Amino acid sequence: MLPIDLAGKRAIVTGASDGIGFGVSQMLAQAGCDIVGTGTVGAESPRAQRFLKTVAEAGRQGHYFSGDIALPETPANIVQEAVSRLGGIDIVVSNAGKNAFHGTADCTEEQWLHNINLNLASHWRLAKAARPYLQQARPGVLIVMGSNHAYNTIPGCFPYNTTKAGILGLVQALAIEWGPEIRTVGVAPGFIDTPGNQAWFDSFPDPAAERVRTEKMHPVGRIGTVEEVGALCAFLASPYGGFINGNTLLMDGGRSALMQDSV
Repeated sequence: MLPIDLAGKRAIVTGASDGIGFGVSQMLAQAGCDIVGTGTVGAESPRAQRFLKTVAEAGRQGHYFSGDIALPETPANIVQEAVSRLGGIDIVVSNAGKNAFHGTADCTEEQWLHNINLNLASHWRLAKAARPYLQQARPGVLIVMGSNHAYNTIPGCFPYNTTKAGILGLVQALAIEWGPEIRTVGVAPGFIDTPGNQAWFDSFPDPAAERVRTEKMHPVGRIGTVEEVGALCAFLASPYGGFINGNTLLMDGGRSALMQDSV
């Protein structure tokens, strides 16, 4: 068995109170990481408490920071909280974001800026704030969560899809400019079983039928789990992923290999 040992590593995971961020936190903690997790809900909320409990059950140190990642000042505040709590940073999983679909390219200026700040600029701001501490880890690992929408998208997802395409360039640029002290990798999940994707299914007249239809679009016959995304992040943060740098890994169950939508 190939063990992933991140014992004693110190990590930031944004959006850790739910969905993919929770799955990432769970797997990093099991691999040995102490974690500062973030989210928009308060520290006393059930979701934040679930995060803290999960990290503690893995025998690791967990702390929670509440803030709006779309605000320019929040990323630096998160980094300072992590350094204060953990003494340094070895790994950053910049995951927080939202499926903020505003329809067509005729969206408003406000909708455009909200998406840019939430789903693209926040990753850059967090990376920039964490850079001095990741450099000390030699190598620090920065993982940026993207989406399969960076490669193929559907009508009605603008400008979310545009921000996800921008993450591909961000990952490349940071890998080139900040290596070898920092290794930067992107992860682009497809359909993952999260509350956000369930909300998507619930928008259809028959949510159960839409879920079945979506599952059949995937050659693996199902949608993914947050634990699978978390396990990939743990691998990428480990020495086994040490030669993976500057690219974004697509994990979509083979969905992008399928040419037609009708199944």
